[in-house]
Amino acid sequence: MSLDAEKAAARKAAFVRRKAAFDADPGTGAGLLSSVLAGYRGVPVSGYLPIRTEIDPRPAMAEAAAHGPVAVPVIEGAGLPLKFALWQPGMTLVDGPFGAQIPAAPEFIEPEILIVPLVAFTAAGGRLGYGGGFYDRTLERLRAKRPTLAVGFAYAAQEAETLPMEPTDQPLDMIVTEAGILEPPGPL
Repeated sequence: MSLDAEKAAARKAAFVRRKAAFDADPGTGAGLLSSVLAGYRGVPVSGYLPIRTEIDPRPAMAEAAAHGPVAVPVIEGAGLPLKFALWQPGMTLVDGPFGAQIPAAPEFIEPEILIVPLVAFTAAGGRLGYGGGFYDRTLERLRAKRPTLAVGFAYAAQEAETLPMEPTDQPLDMIVTEAGILEPPGPL
């Protein structure tokens, strides 16, 4: 089986697990994420505005925004890294690429902490996204400039024992779920 086929199969299985977790979600998943972000008050953070069945980080983002800059990703085009537009609760949003909302009048910053959405993850810090490579390119670029913390945010049910990985896949430094916080031991 090719790597692309392995990733497609892993995504399909993970989407089923994520949908079941989303359907059972009482809406309290961001509590642990808030506790993690509280240790980084004032540090520029990027969250995301959830699409489909992604776990919702907005309550933690709103709390963080009271203490420092919070941004959301903006896709500028295929093959390009993400840019990050400042976000505040209740601000005017418009539809962006892939169904994600973005600020109507974007003002860009560079975050030092990225809350990363995902399809599946491993306890070792592996991440399977949607396949566009946006976060991998972005993390590689940001990490070349300064330490950048990648925090995967997902339902515990999205954990996989193993995932097909490529050398360009950027590892997660931490994974926060509704059930706990995982800190991978080191390089993938």
